[in-house]
Amino acid sequence: MMSGSFPQFVNSFRNSAPYINAHKGKTFVLVCGGEVVADETFSSIVHDIALLSTLGVNLVLVHGSRSQVEAGLQSANAASSVVHGTRVTDARALELAVQAAGLLRARIEALLSMGIANSPMHNAGIRVCGGNFVTAQPLGVLGGVDYQHTGKVRRVDHEGIRAQLALGNIVLLPPLGYSPTGEIFNLTKEDVAVSVATALRADKLILLEGAPLTAADGKLLRDLPLTLAQTVQAANATPALAAAIQACQQGVERCHILDFHTDGALLHELFTRDGIGSMINRDAYESIRIAGIEDVGGIMELIEPLERDGTLVRRSRERLELEIGCFSVVERDGAIIGCAALYPDQPNCTAELACVATDPVYRRSGRANRLLEHIEGRARAEGIDRLFVLTTRTAHWFVERGFRPAELAELPEQRRELYNYQRNSLVLIKDL
Repeated sequence: MMSGSFPQFVNSFRNSAPYINAHKGKTFVLVCGGEVVADETFSSIVHDIALLSTLGVNLVLVHGSRSQVEAGLQSANAASSVVHGTRVTDARALELAVQAAGLLRARIEALLSMGIANSPMHNAGIRVCGGNFVTAQPLGVLGGVDYQHTGKVRRVDHEGIRAQLALGNIVLLPPLGYSPTGEIFNLTKEDVAVSVATALRADKLILLEGAPLTAADGKLLRDLPLTLAQTVQAANATPALAAAIQACQQGVERCHILDFHTDGALLHELFTRDGIGSMINRDAYESIRIAGIEDVGGIMELIEPLERDGTLVRRSRERLELEIGCFSVVERDGAIIGCAALYPDQPNCTAELACVATDPVYRRSGRANRLLEHIEGRARAEGIDRLFVLTTRTAHWFVERGFRPAELAELPEQRRELYNYQRNSLVLIKDL
């Protein structure tokens, strides 16, 4: 008799096939802190890293060592100075950083060398290499603070790294850099990872963190265009998010932030449609972004035909200019081809979705769906847990996307008072 889990396995494996093909031959830079390497769950993470390598993904693994250095300084009763999130590396701290890098490297290499039978690593044959691929320079004196042996990346030997990747090796990089004069500098893992990902023109930068990236209400932030990620950063300025934004700005197409505590998070994120973490996308030829005052003309041109036939409520240019910060737009090669507005009611944790429009040339192309996803992500980032929309002609479209018919009494009191009974709009609500 067939096991009940067997069909589920077959279905999952089949659904992962497009992603296996898509990732083969691509270059991913993985980043994890020293606390991740030291955690008991890291052996499972290594199994997943080995699987990625077996599937033909080119991998660079960058590790940190901050927790180990901090523990060493405390054990030695030595001074520990961190200014604006950056360690001041004196001679003792540098010694500990070098020591930690060696120990962490040994642990990672040992785990990647496992090959016992009945384990995920059996016959994996994973090779790991390192080297002086990162040239660094001193951070210097900033704001009156001498950071001593703390440095920043000056140059990455991307050709040398690519040569190792071409051999099928995993390249392992510590948070250390070397100068032409033979000095060693303590670097942040984020600086190394972003610099390497940029120099390699990596397809992905993946950051394994101790907690997921969430909105104010604790909900996971999933798909963030670069502009929206920058908005989130204002309220959630983590080093991982800052690194992801910087990498996207410098040409990396996609960055992922994952909670390493979740078993299989790496595989779930890379081989399923929805993933399990946060993905930051680089704005490209076509992008969805928050509107600016320069977009008023394009929005007016887009919505005017819909206002004329009564689909949308008419808005004056003055009103649009005042409310422009509520709008998001789809921009394609400089032209506005879609828009939507989000009017938050923060005290009630609700928001109105309004003025959803797509250029007729680009309708039925999925852009309205992506615009709605963007608006929902924007709402979640602002702590909104319920969206409502008033519509006269597109109710079915919203119902198909998770909205439900509702009564006027379910709207916030202030919005009920502004309800236009002549339009007799249907009320639809979606819980986020």
